[in-house]
Amino acid sequence: MEEGAGEAPGLGRSAASKDFRFYHMDLYDSEDRLQIFPEESTRMRREGVQAEMTHEPMRGGVKGKAQRDLGEEVDELVHLYGLEDDHELGDEFIEENTPRIEVSEYPSYMMMGSEQRDWGLTGEVAQGEDLGFTGWGSAGQCRDLQEAYRYSHGRASEEYECYVIPEEEDEEEAADIFCITCKTPIRASEKDQDEHKQHEVTPLSTALENAKDEIHKNMFKLEKQIIEMENFASHLEEVFITVEENFGRQEQNFESHYNEILETLAQKYEEKIQALGEKKKEKLEALYEQLVNCGENLDTCKELMETIEEMCHEEKVDFIKDAVAMADRLGKFLKTKTDVEISAQPDFEDQTLDFSDVEKLMGSINTIPAPSAPVINPQAPNSATGSSVRVCWSLYSDDTVESYQLSYRPVQDGSPGKEQTEFTMTIKETYCSVTNLLPNTQYEFWVTAQNRAGLSPTSERAVYMTAPCPPIIKRKEIRSCEEAALISWESGNLNPVDSYTVELTQAEAPGASGVTESVVGIPTCECLVQLQPRQNYTIYVRALNVGGPSTRSEPATVHTTGSYFPLNEHTCHPWLTVSEDGLTVVRSERRGPAGEPVPSDTQFTRWITSKDLLVCSNLDGENGYRCATVMGNLIPVRGRHYWEVEVDERLDYTVGVAFEDVPRQEDLGANHLSWCMRHTFASSRHKYEFLHNKMTPDIRITVPPKKIGILLDYENAKLSFFNVDISQHLYTFSCQLHQFVHPCFSLEKPGCLKIHNGISMPKQVTFY
Repeated sequence: MEEGAGEAPGLGRSAASKDFRFYHMDLYDSEDRLQIFPEESTRMRREGVQAEMTHEPMRGGVKGKAQRDLGEEVDELVHLYGLEDDHELGDEFIEENTPRIEVSEYPSYMMMGSEQRDWGLTGEVAQGEDLGFTGWGSAGQCRDLQEAYRYSHGRASEEYECYVIPEEEDEEEAADIFCITCKTPIRASEKDQDEHKQHEVTPLSTALENAKDEIHKNMFKLEKQIIEMENFASHLEEVFITVEENFGRQEQNFESHYNEILETLAQKYEEKIQALGEKKKEKLEALYEQLVNCGENLDTCKELMETIEEMCHEEKVDFIKDAVAMADRLGKFLKTKTDVEISAQPDFEDQTLDFSDVEKLMGSINTIPAPSAPVINPQAPNSATGSSVRVCWSLYSDDTVESYQLSYRPVQDGSPGKEQTEFTMTIKETYCSVTNLLPNTQYEFWVTAQNRAGLSPTSERAVYMTAPCPPIIKRKEIRSCEEAALISWESGNLNPVDSYTVELTQAEAPGASGVTESVVGIPTCECLVQLQPRQNYTIYVRALNVGGPSTRSEPATVHTTGSYFPLNEHTCHPWLTVSEDGLTVVRSERRGPAGEPVPSDTQFTRWITSKDLLVCSNLDGENGYRCATVMGNLIPVRGRHYWEVEVDERLDYTVGVAFEDVPRQEDLGANHLSWCMRHTFASSRHKYEFLHNKMTPDIRITVPPKKIGILLDYENAKLSFFNVDISQHLYTFSCQLHQFVHPCFSLEKPGCLKIHNGISMPKQVTFY
């Protein structure tokens, strides 16, 4: 390349004649081009071009050179011809005496087979003549180079009269913001220009994310539309198949009816043909018999005539003899009556054809076939009440139906020999609300469609279920604290239900209706709900199954002031009685049945005999006495719980707490599962003990309490006792409360204990 560049003179420096004839040649492919390049360079270029066109590597392993683009090759040609010194290849490049050259829009090397042109160009040709040809290059070749350079660099006017070599430009600043108004990326420096000054802009990353989100939304909509179209196409396919089946049934119906009509016509035809044949035979036989008789009479007459003629030719004596016999014979023959009337008339009787059966069959042909079997729908959510269900079904769109017959019966429970009664009702619509049903009960339904062509096949059977009965809240067993409430209820249904829902209404002011909140999906008949402190709540419960929810239960009221709990009657000692409100326990003077109570896992049955006299001194009868205990149901919520017990100064009692699994045959405080305060009164003396695992501290109480306050503190693992009337702290246990405990109350003599709960905690108690 360098050798060729050294030999080629610079363009525009020739002193030769202006009129110089050149021939247009293809820059790459012409075989007749002038050899202005060295042979090796020309060969390598040709191989490079061929390699680019055939996508094959160049010979000699020069693969990189063969794959150079058009711009690199043009740059090399410009360097070869010494054009790099001319910075502007425009009007200044061509001298004033050089004629202006007009070229086509595309470079000449892209035009195949163009005609030869004469171009005038001033320049020196001495060096060209020394090389063995009339010039170092034609003006057309120079123009081709200029066109190629302009084509690869894209810098020329519309008429391509001048060429500008592009200068190296600095790398442009990348766009970093997005103009929302113009919907185009711009640089930050362009934001304050007049074009985008008042426009809304956003960071390019934000615009990119927004565009992605928009595309994702559109893709989601498109996917949704695709699904809808697929479903619609599936539905169309089902309708198509249905229409085809219905028309097939209609064709079969027509064929069946017409075959029946043809059979009827053929039968009538055979019957009529047979009747005509019999009538024909009867008439022909009568006529034939009459014809035979007539022929016989005629023969007899002819014979008599011939005999008489013969007698006339006889002699008189013979004639007289034969005449007497002939006269007798003629007399007998003439006396015989000859029937000369036709017995069967030749006239054809009009045979009336009875087509009433055919007409009836023709009338029975219907263009509307009997409907297909309806499709009964599965039970929809919330479509039932406790005594009714709404049943729906569908039919093929082109079936004609006059009415439906809906049948149902309760689902059999599997007990043998018990048949359920079926009920049927006729309706016009494709839905029906069936009433007077049992709650929370399964019924199976099936339906048939009918029109004047007949009944459809029976649909598949579907099981529907009525909604449950409303639950029954156990108001006496409601437990609450300031943060929660434990609600329990009875199902009220013989069959199981799916779940329950608790609805809470908080009354903000007297007479005002509060906001209702719901706790759903409760699997059992008990629920611990979180509440707000010192509020009043009205609580309802609903039962749910596949048919829907039941109506609301009767309301129950909860006050979240302090801790509220009832006494558990299931744990009550046989000698104790719990009041109706569940807050008072009484031990009466009446003795219970003789003998020791039966041990129980839930009921306290402690019985102390005379062997325990060394430990206990309060006797009740010769055989011993009873420590009667009952346990309360405290809500299983950790925190602080407070309640009070109203006592009699002369009453022997025990109050405290115990774990659920405390032994039912032991005293409170006699084990590590209970903590209690015990009071005994004897000989005008009060004795107070704070028992845990049969141990008590040495504490003297001078003022007997009439109302004892009990504070259970889960957070600090403490149990405290107070004299409420004088706000006196009595004692505090440090407990290991690894599980929930329950209040316990015990009476060793007749009397009563009254529990006060659901009350606010006194201020002096809050300090402990």
